[in-house]
Amino acid sequence: MASTRLPGKPLADICGRAMILHVLDRALEADIGPVAVACSEQEVADAVRSAGGVAVMTDPSLPSGSDRVHAALSVLDPQGRHDVVVNFQGDLPTMPGVMLRAALSPLSDPTVDIATLVAPITTDEERHAPSVVKAVCAFDGGRAVAPALYFSRALVPWGEGPHWHHIGVYAYRRVALARYVSLPSSPLQMRENLEQLRALEAGMRIACARVEFAPFGVDTPADLERARAELGRK
Repeated sequence: MASTRLPGKPLADICGRAMILHVLDRALEADIGPVAVACSEQEVADAVRSAGGVAVMTDPSLPSGSDRVHAALSVLDPQGRHDVVVNFQGDLPTMPGVMLRAALSPLSDPTVDIATLVAPITTDEERHAPSVVKAVCAFDGGRAVAPALYFSRALVPWGEGPHWHHIGVYAYRRVALARYVSLPSSPLQMRENLEQLRALEAGMRIACARVEFAPFGVDTPADLERARAELGRK
């Protein structure tokens, strides 16, 4: 709710519904398990519950979305019945549910700790924007999953070939999430301001599933208008 570029962002109206409710819809459409909204403001929890959703209040001082997911999971499933949790950010109201299902596919490899998504970069603007995080991975032989070697706001790797736009959705093995939130911030994480580097620097394995396009996040009033136009066509 305290977003500086779009104050009150989770409750921003999109076609007569709060943005967080559209995100809840996308998560439910994925049909991969129970869905809950982890939030730190009562008005967000009230909106979710009024729409029939599950909301979990978490400490507003938590440093990252991963910490918030871990805290919510301890409330929702203290018995540890679920061994995987997907962190789906609340500003992606147009993201198709099928992409959330795709985020689980790298976990078919038991050596992978964390799964995430990438899409091909198609424009020079996207390629050189620091706000677009690039994943260093290679999909040899047309495979749909590849290990992540690094993430950067710079254009990497060098040379001819595709570049990959990282989509900030994570599927964690529960034990990996618990380990991750116990780790201190790492040097490259702080340098790039990318929390996934903490996991890589600790030797954890992240793998990427390839999808066709990167859905846009709603961060500004212009993004909000774009989301209204896109969802209004559905």
